[in-house]
Amino acid sequence: MDGQTVVVTGGTRGIGRATVEAFADAGAHVVTCARDADALDDLAEAVRESGGAITTQRADVRDEFDVERLVETAAREGGTVDVVVANAGVYHGDAGETPVDRESYGAFDDAVRTNARGVFATFREARPHLADDARLLALSGGIARDAREGFGAYAVSKAAAEALVRQFAADTEWPAAVVDPGAVATDLTGGRGTDPERAADLVLWATRDADPDRLDGSVLDRRAMREA
Repeated sequence: MDGQTVVVTGGTRGIGRATVEAFADAGAHVVTCARDADALDDLAEAVRESGGAITTQRADVRDEFDVERLVETAAREGGTVDVVVANAGVYHGDAGETPVDRESYGAFDDAVRTNARGVFATFREARPHLADDARLLALSGGIARDAREGFGAYAVSKAAAEALVRQFAADTEWPAAVVDPGAVATDLTGGRGTDPERAADLVLWATRDADPDRLDGSVLDRRAMREA
């Protein structure tokens, strides 16, 4: 991926951090954001010590002007953007213990604003800076398609995010897809699931090796990678 510019939102923890590190190891210039400036500094130091190229910027995907500045920085420093990974997300409460009928309005609104509208802002603001063969990816999970008790606003917001990906695939010339790595050991799952590095491998495959025709709003999971 030498010479390519990749934008990853929510890059300081879990899948996001593993993905940033994987892209940097592959030779890409990674531009990433988070709300925690100290965590961004820690990430940048680790990537540069490993020989990777990274630009960090404090940004909140709930704020489209923050996202606009992020992708403008990516374009200014790395030229056109080759890959966008909308990863930033929130979950208010303990996973599986937030039934939708008991969600606060504040928690519901913030989940949708971050996990769904954040994808919209990320893709929309990246649009003027995308390479002709750029790829748009958003992280999601099975909870977006198969309802399970207790996942409330998070499940709703992820379903909306997947609908956004399908619509971008239908309305624009750029390939777009959902990446579903399954259960990953992060704060969201209470540490249960596969390593974030395995999820990052799936993102890399979707970026570099997956047939562009498969990026038609579809869900790319580990089974799709094995079949390919």
